[in-house]
Amino acid sequence: MSVPRPTTVAVVVFDRISPFHLGVPCAVFDDRNGDGQPRFELRVCADGRRRLRTDAGFEIRVDHDLDGLHGADVVIVPAWPDPDLRPPAALLEALRAAHARGGCLVGLCLGTYVLAEAGLLDGRPATTHWASSEHFAHRYPRVALQTDVLYVDDGDILTSAGTAAAIDCCLHLLRREHGAEAASRVARMLVVSPHRRGGQAQYIERPLPDSSGDERLAGVLEWALQNLEQPHRLDDLAERALMSRRTFTRRFRQATGATVHQWLLSQRLSRAQQLLETTDQPLETIAARTGFGSAVSLRQRFTATFSTSPSAWRREFRGA
Repeated sequence: MSVPRPTTVAVVVFDRISPFHLGVPCAVFDDRNGDGQPRFELRVCADGRRRLRTDAGFEIRVDHDLDGLHGADVVIVPAWPDPDLRPPAALLEALRAAHARGGCLVGLCLGTYVLAEAGLLDGRPATTHWASSEHFAHRYPRVALQTDVLYVDDGDILTSAGTAAAIDCCLHLLRREHGAEAASRVARMLVVSPHRRGGQAQYIERPLPDSSGDERLAGVLEWALQNLEQPHRLDDLAERALMSRRTFTRRFRQATGATVHQWLLSQRLSRAQQLLETTDQPLETIAARTGFGSAVSLRQRFTATFSTSPSAWRREFRGA
């Protein structure tokens, strides 16, 4: 019985690469089947230079140049170091050639910029890190950018959002090509969830806004966060801040970039996330503690915002 040929995965590296982002595909695709045989031939490839700096202050040595992309079944571009830095022409041409030969291309996080610069994403859906979405959309208007998903599988091209989503995307590709058992085994070794749907919203943290220049507003914001179970009418908050409704509304938007209603909703959802992740409290209790009033209301708001249910969120984070 013949042994199936390992899938060749070429990972592109470049100067100032993040060691973590390089490590993600290397960890996921260092997988073996039940007989201990490698499923993948992993190649780490660079444009000419064999010693490259990382953004962590040390160097790495690379054994393959861009010729290593020849014959690769999958070519992965990890997070590019700077959205304003144009990739070298040789790399772009090598990616176009790999795609033309039938290779599957993957852009992780800001690696999506490299695929877009090569013209491979024109007219196609893609995603990238949420913090660069506006910049990306302005530069590459022909790309159908999806700003609120973890990753996009468009067949022969996959793209992902930020760091954790890069793991999700690689595990999804492993699952797609070699089945759930292989992906689950690698996920267990990495101690991560074996499968998060690509359409699930990116986990975007909502910190307390900078209102240090206005002690009265800062005090009201802090009080509101500590009492999210209360209704928090706009007039009541303005009165607590010793401001008129108009002044409070203006200063609140200056500090938060949102209306009172929008900000409260985001904070309540964020608190609900934390309680789902860290407690076993029933949904009714969490809804009451976060000011949604009922589990039905919380479930509707949560699903509309994150494209997943509170129960699914809890399972993903807690393995429950």
